[in-house]
Amino acid sequence: MASVSTWFRYVVSKLEYSVSVSWKNYKGGQINDTQIGDVVWKNLFQGKLTYLHWNKGEEMAPVVGNQGGTLLVRKIPTPDTTRIFVGDVVVLKDPEKPDDYMVRRLAAVEGYEMVSTDEKDEPFILEEDQCWVLSDNENLKPKEAKDSRSFGPVLMSSIVGRAIYCLRTAVDHGPIRNSSLSMKKDSPVLEVELDVEELAKNHKA
Repeated sequence: MASVSTWFRYVVSKLEYSVSVSWKNYKGGQINDTQIGDVVWKNLFQGKLTYLHWNKGEEMAPVVGNQGGTLLVRKIPTPDTTRIFVGDVVVLKDPEKPDDYMVRRLAAVEGYEMVSTDEKDEPFILEEDQCWVLSDNENLKPKEAKDSRSFGPVLMSSIVGRAIYCLRTAVDHGPIRNSSLSMKKDSPVLEVELDVEELAKNHKA
């Protein structure tokens, strides 16, 4: 049972999420200014801040597992450097297959200077809304890892969420190590919304 302080932090997180979604829909022309308040309250009292995502492949082993795993993902409706941080495991649109999603670790964000180990490559600075994502599996070659080393920078706006918990098998599961800032922000969400039985039910063994 979550404590009162945890519930308070959780409600604050839901309110922030509701405002972000409403503002995003307003800017996108999906709602008008008279509907913003209704949408904020609707998102506040309905639905969750998380969803389940099945990740296959060995690119994120050992965090996700060699055969993949079922992830609990916190929704990030308006991704930017105040909501997502270097070190976070994120779910983003596949830059090579826009209808698919991939899971990688955020390694650098706008303003970072990227220097290659290959002296032939010129250093460059990530521009606004750009970020660099990497595979966790150090046993894979860059081309096998399918990350920014092969396809380059991706848009921060292509990120849809942050993975906060992973079920690899029925007996092997736990929180995902993200940046310390994110883990602090996500702790009340994880405590309130984590349902291991639901994760196991939806797990593709």
